[in-house]
Amino acid sequence: MKKNSLGLLAISALLLSACATTVKPTYVSPTQYQAYNCAQLSSEFSRIQQIIDNGVQPAKRTGMGVGVGLGGGWGRGGWGFGPSVSVNMGQSSNTKNTELSRLYGQQDALSQAAQFKNCAYVPKRQVVTK
Repeated sequence: MKKNSLGLLAISALLLSACATTVKPTYVSPTQYQAYNCAQLSSEFSRIQQIIDNGVQPAKRTGMGVGVGLGGGWGRGGWGFGPSVSVNMGQSSNTKNTELSRLYGQQDALSQAAQFKNCAYVPKRQVVTK
């Protein structure tokens, strides 16, 4: 009985630790900011940090898609292939973690660009766990 409760406790701890993950930054190339001077790099880093501090709101996107393909399977006449057309209309949105990951990537790229330019102040991203 004691082994069962220890096993249950271990599984619960594993599941809870899996929920408390950090958001990893998406790669953004620092060459995107090569035209910026040190003051502009610092200002852009601060602007992104304000967006993060105020709460990230992902942009909603609406769209329509049409797909044409070849489908196969069992039908009334037996097994075979046939054309397939699908139409998708709806609204999708990025998750907050996706948007946060993109912003973290931009901050990392700004830090690298400031380092490449030998700026006196190189801003560093604060690592926050959920």
